[in-house]
Amino acid sequence: MHETTPPFHVVTGGPGAGKSTLIAALAHAGFAVVAEAGRAVIREQQASGGDALPWRDRAAFAHAMLARDLAAYDAHRAASAPVFFDRGIADVVGYLRLEGLPVPEAMLSAARARRYARVFICPPWPDIYVTDAERKQTPETAARTYDAMVEAYTGLGYPLIEVPRASVAARIDFMLEAIRA
Repeated sequence: MHETTPPFHVVTGGPGAGKSTLIAALAHAGFAVVAEAGRAVIREQQASGGDALPWRDRAAFAHAMLARDLAAYDAHRAASAPVFFDRGIADVVGYLRLEGLPVPEAMLSAARARRYARVFICPPWPDIYVTDAERKQTPETAARTYDAMVEAYTGLGYPLIEVPRASVAARIDFMLEAIRA
């Protein structure tokens, strides 16, 4: 971790790979966490009748996620203890690329400027994948999303730490050990 990088750790990957479950378990263990921006944007847009939804206006959805991600990053900047993010700023870059949309230079600059100490990536896990009101992707799209996240984060110079498919407790232990190393 670079000395100016806050103790921020991203949990990323495709939908349905257990990221949010890990974030909830980390919160339950007393760690500071930041919920996934995409789900919050979807809930807000559905409640207000807005169009910034991945099935209506993907670019607007990406910009709404970026705004939430930047605000969350900046709100925790003074943290001295680990903060775990359910997806990070580079996820928005990966999302736009996955959708075949242009990535604005300002978005790339934001992803380069706001760094994370570690990026944990959860591989596709068909055995636990389910859809819901906010997750409408197919398992195939989930796997492509995983690939897009690998490309986005490695393209920004991050080494990825793959989280094993295991119990939640074993996954948390793995992540905490990686942070202590």
